Amino acid sequence: MSDASDLVAADRAAVVAALTAAVDAGDDILLVAHVNPDGDSLGSALALTLALRMLGARPQVSFDAEPFAVPRTLRFLAGQELLVDPAAITARPGLVVCLDAASRSRLGRLARIAAGSRMIVVDHHASNTRFGDLNLVDGEAASTSAMVVGLIDALGVSLDADLAAAIYTGLVTDTGSFRFAATTPAVHRLAARLLATGIRHDLISRALWDTHPFGYLKLLGEVLGRARLEPEHDLTWTWCGQGDLRAAGLDYDEIEGFIDTLRTASEAEVALICKQDDGVWKVSVRSKGSVDVGALCAGLGGGGHRLAAGFVTSAELTELMDTVRAALARAPRLADPAGGGLTGPDAAAGRACAPAPAPAPASTPAPASTPAPDPASSPTSNPASNPTPHLAAAPGQDRAGRGPAVSVR
Repeated sequence: MSDASDLVAADRAAVVAALTAAVDAGDDILLVAHVNPDGDSLGSALALTLALRMLGARPQVSFDAEPFAVPRTLRFLAGQELLVDPAAITARPGLVVCLDAASRSRLGRLARIAAGSRMIVVDHHASNTRFGDLNLVDGEAASTSAMVVGLIDALGVSLDADLAAAIYTGLVTDTGSFRFAATTPAVHRLAARLLATGIRHDLISRALWDTHPFGYLKLLGEVLGRARLEPEHDLTWTWCGQGDLRAAGLDYDEIEGFIDTLRTASEAEVALICKQDDGVWKVSVRSKGSVDVGALCAGLGGGGHRLAAGFVTSAELTELMDTVRAALARAPRLADPAGGGLTGPDAAAGRACAPAPAPAPASTPAPASTPAPDPASSPTSNPASNPTPHLAAAPGQDRAGRGPAVSVR
């Protein structure tokens, strides 16, 4: 193993020892997702919380959001009965575990609540400031949830469907449903392991990306309609004001996917969307591979990954964009993944891709006496041998999974 891998392994062992000691001592354990959590942060926190409960602990989960509510797209996740509003936390926890938060500021109000408690940080952002007493940080991990699997395994807890659904949610969130450069062979092996527990990946994907109020579609059209293309800066950008959200009847977290549509513009390397929330602009930035937007955002007080990052500012929109253009001109350039083929080293991601397979030898005709396979007897086409998984309709829900909750197990 490399020195970096050895360090991560040592940090993982230290975190597992601390978790085990806290469970054995009966300590109050608080798991914290970052402000306005996404699928990776909340999925990671809930998965580890459920695992600790299986070991006999009484953990709780919290995050800072106004109002305190689970994002609509994540309400299918199990373990939400363990959630607690930060305002309801009166006693100092014995141990605090922060999931997917790159800095103390990403904890919001919970940073003050956690002060004085022993703190563990588990995160996959290379920009992590290592603000915990124990820090398990792996910038090469595809998601924080992928790191949580290693902790759960080391704790001796077997993956069930509830754990797998939470971990899978984090994995597909941060790999863009396996489209981003962080998707490696190991990621697909982990996904296969999670699917083997019986989770309904199709319903998870539907809840995360394919189910929106009609107002979402209207607002998406408006926000894209005001998008601007600046070829001189290799940039496309747009904005969404707080009044836009109110008019559409949407919450802030529900427009997180807008950037994924904006970034598909072929004429720009960098995509940016400014989202107004409580008087500040929360800016999401994406790169296709040749600009390090993580460094760009770090220079503006934010952070993230090389290809996906963000920052928050109270500047006016015009001033904000002038600052971004200047920072973009100084941003580090990465190797252009479009400069080569679809196989070979992916310098932008820092990983090696599998080489193209060798051409298959010419097929040999089957002997005339060999009968063609009967499709009806093939196990891949026989409904009896591959039954469709049964999806029980929850109260208020149809069998397609629509409604206030989605059964993914």
